[in-house]
Amino acid sequence: MRRAFAGLAALLMLAVVAQFFLAASGAFDTAPNDEAFQPHRALGGGVVLIAVLATAVAAVARMPGGLIGMSGLVAGLAVVQFVIRAIAAAFDGTGGSTTAGQLVFGLHAVNGLAILAVAGRIVRQARQLSRPAAPTRQAP
Repeated sequence: MRRAFAGLAALLMLAVVAQFFLAASGAFDTAPNDEAFQPHRALGGGVVLIAVLATAVAAVARMPGGLIGMSGLVAGLAVVQFVIRAIAAAFDGTGGSTTAGQLVFGLHAVNGLAILAVAGRIVRQARQLSRPAAPTRQAP
């Protein structure tokens, strides 16, 4: 079960890295608009689901509490991404994005970096815990 968690942790990390790629692809589109970010938004929901699944598998596999908590933290931070977007959109005026909305939306990228950092730490710890124990030598 620990190997399954390590696999889910790696999948989560891959999805988070893909999120940065999709965000950049949308931002640097020839005509960046709401439609250009649709794949980024869709995978965002996937990140939440993977993180929730990883948290459940970590609990079932009896991983250390800190690792279970970090998996849940990724799920929570991923949900916060949607909240940040909604708050930023609430600041937008009829003519487009306002300075306040842009500043709030900047937190979306900062939060994404936090998600990346926590996911990376989860992967490192999960890999260490999923490795078989080294055989011990007995004295003659």
